[in-house]
Amino acid sequence: MRQKKSPCWQLELYFSNLPRFVAVLVMMAIAILGSFIVNTGMSYADTIAATNITVYHTPECSCCGGWIDHLKTEGFQVQDLSTDNIEAVKQNYKVPDNLTSCHTAIVNGYVIEGHVPASDIQSLLQKRPNIVGLSVPQMPVGTPGMEMGSKKDPFTVLSFSSQDKVEVFRDYPLQTN
Repeated sequence: MRQKKSPCWQLELYFSNLPRFVAVLVMMAIAILGSFIVNTGMSYADTIAATNITVYHTPECSCCGGWIDHLKTEGFQVQDLSTDNIEAVKQNYKVPDNLTSCHTAIVNGYVIEGHVPASDIQSLLQKRPNIVGLSVPQMPVGTPGMEMGSKKDPFTVLSFSSQDKVEVFRDYPLQTN
């Protein structure tokens, strides 16, 4: 004799397979996240914290606000700290005198001095080189926060180490139109 199916047999079938379906979805999500972490060389904590940056600047500096806006536009979460003693901040984070600019920032243990483009900071966080930080010395026209119409000066993003080694991280030559 054939057993009669419950009127809710389709619903019972659906719910009996639901835990398996959820488990497969969770495993797929873990695999995707895991491949992202392995491919970028970053830990999960680094991935989450990568966009947090603390910026120190003097209250009078207007270009620092432009650079902060640039960082926010590029996805950084900015802690904006105004200080009357920016030189003490630079000394504390060991910024070489010849590499200083108007503001100093800290992101994931790296020092960012001056108008460094957000794309170079993101590259730094992805590569994780053994350096103290990056600098764009002085205040070149056309760098993020120093925009003056179409005028752009050539500039170089420099990396610096604790052994006073300074190297070119990225060069931005003069662009002619």
